[in-house]
Amino acid sequence: MATIHLDAAPDDYAPLVLMPGDPLRAKFVAETYLDDVRQVSSVRNMLGFTGSYNGHPVSVQGSGMGIPSMQIYATELIKDFGVTQIVRIGSCGALRDDVALGDVIVAMTAGTDSQVNRRRLQGHDFPPAASWKLLQAVVQRAEAVGTSHHVGPIFTSDFFYEPDDSGLFALLDRYGFLAVEMEAAGLYGVAAEYGVDALVVATVSDHIKRHEAMSAEDRQTTFHDMITVVLDALCPST
Repeated sequence: MATIHLDAAPDDYAPLVLMPGDPLRAKFVAETYLDDVRQVSSVRNMLGFTGSYNGHPVSVQGSGMGIPSMQIYATELIKDFGVTQIVRIGSCGALRDDVALGDVIVAMTAGTDSQVNRRRLQGHDFPPAASWKLLQAVVQRAEAVGTSHHVGPIFTSDFFYEPDDSGLFALLDRYGFLAVEMEAAGLYGVAAEYGVDALVVATVSDHIKRHEAMSAEDRQTTFHDMITVVLDALCPST
């Protein structure tokens, strides 16, 4: 049954959904990597698609930017469409010197400046974490094909334009955070709330400390590496 934000039929989504922030990237991923693709949702132009990869059903759904938007779509996918695995595929800004542009970040946990997960735990600290099953599969695949990757904590910020970091980025680096993005803590919170598997995999498109950024061509190439690692890990050929 259609929801407020997804106008799909009850069986339109596969159990596994990949979620880029940009709906046009969702369209690109679906049409480039999946077979037998059909569009299943278009509310507010936040596009959703379903197809198959190596014979496995897979959906791709745009999430929008930030925790609130991610939580809306993840919640409706799980509650109303029976989705059991969600993988965010996106970009991030690196913090550490040993992380380079184009590297793939696999987020084991997600710190945040948002209050959403404290709300979930009645004001107490909440440790939002990835599904070990998904994380293990993706890391093993990245290792097998030689994709440069890092596994560890990332930081989910409510700000794209940080008004005053006051040494925040240096502090995050000191405590081992690999990168900054805007959705992981929200997705991991929703997954914990509903008992499903979630993972965030992000390509480093910018380096915050070094003020570096990838070109559009480099983004397309390295995003391809990330997407194929995820799909091959979770939808292996038989």
